[in-house]
Amino acid sequence: MLTGVFVQQHTEHTGSYYAATANDTKNRPALEGDIEADVCIVGGGFTGMVTGLTLAELGYDVVILEGAKVGWGASGRNGGQIINGFSREIEYIENTVGPEGATALASLALEGGNVIRELVSRYGIKCDLKYGSVLAACSTKQLRGMTEVKDMWASRGRNGIEILNSHAIRDHVGTDKYVGGWIDHKGGHIHPLNLVQGEAKAAEGLGARIFEQTRVTEVDHQSATPVVHTEGGSVTSRYVVLAGNAYLGKTVKQLYPKILPASTQIIVTEPLSDKMANDILPTDMCVEDANYVLDYFRLTADKRLLFGGGTVYGGEDVADVEKALRPNMERLFPATKDLKVDFGWQGNIALTWSRLPHVGRLGSGTYFAHGYSGHGVTSSHMMGRLVAHALHGDATHFDVFASMPARSFPGGQLLSVPLSTLGCWWYSMRDKLGI
Repeated sequence: MLTGVFVQQHTEHTGSYYAATANDTKNRPALEGDIEADVCIVGGGFTGMVTGLTLAELGYDVVILEGAKVGWGASGRNGGQIINGFSREIEYIENTVGPEGATALASLALEGGNVIRELVSRYGIKCDLKYGSVLAACSTKQLRGMTEVKDMWASRGRNGIEILNSHAIRDHVGTDKYVGGWIDHKGGHIHPLNLVQGEAKAAEGLGARIFEQTRVTEVDHQSATPVVHTEGGSVTSRYVVLAGNAYLGKTVKQLYPKILPASTQIIVTEPLSDKMANDILPTDMCVEDANYVLDYFRLTADKRLLFGGGTVYGGEDVADVEKALRPNMERLFPATKDLKVDFGWQGNIALTWSRLPHVGRLGSGTYFAHGYSGHGVTSSHMMGRLVAHALHGDATHFDVFASMPARSFPGGQLLSVPLSTLGCWWYSMRDKLGI
């Protein structure tokens, strides 16, 4: 039995650019009373919504419980970048799950982005979808590594990546700080809060019931028919899906040691002039660099510069988001020095020790998926689809992920944060020295 699944204090959206430009501002009711469903999903972010929407398409009676608002967590706060693949190289995956498993996972490298584009098209979701993403190299070592990774993926049928030299990258990013990089023509960027809210609307159109401001207090997954208890009622269902990610809570004893919350920060400037927008990002692609602690940025639909980065292990907030990010933004783009920052916010992602998603079952009827380690926009859409297929009877790909060993972070709860911080410092120093 799991208790206290969600622990959070604020139940309205953070003061982000996304919340200020959201298409849907509706308030959904909290759960009151005892109800039944085929599937009860805990968490109203991308994983929960895609799982619920897919199951609703298949005819299941779906209930989704969200402790705050749809998209309140990472799904509505992230950089909005569609980054394909995984946070680990294919050799590591092959060493972990073997050649057949690696081939199966390699075939899913584009699945998350494909699911996003499919849902946007099918349900007419207005989320400012753009195509193309750039991975920028800050050193020649990083550029060599990108070339090797590109060739490795190409050998497994993963195409659509174009290597850029130091001159070619300037056609896409207006700075001289990068020595090259690549374009993933199958990447892109979106307004994430509008995407998840559009998915919620689509799920409701197919009969799914979504309850907001509904904090889960207990999950009885050991019974033949699982029961999810909330502050105001309960849901009895055939299946339960735990999709709370970094906000899942400490008292899920089997899961908590496997993930480490880490906060990241984002600022958004005032609208840029057409010339400045074109000078900074001429092809309107999103960009992230290849550093261990990376910078990422893109233009919004109204031509603001969205700039993110930073990592604080343990999920603690920084005191001043603009102060933390502005120096890096101005270093890359000196012309932004006089720009006003209109929005700044932060939120938590969930890391795993392997940097691969942590998925599996608790008993026969309770599934979980989380720990996307910085690839949450695409990985959550992929896993939402895979969880739904597993519940429906095809667990082929889900079981490959579930078979991967999930290590707890070393040092327990006391030492995991300082040890991870030390490791972050070490890899950051290597990036700065180009070694």
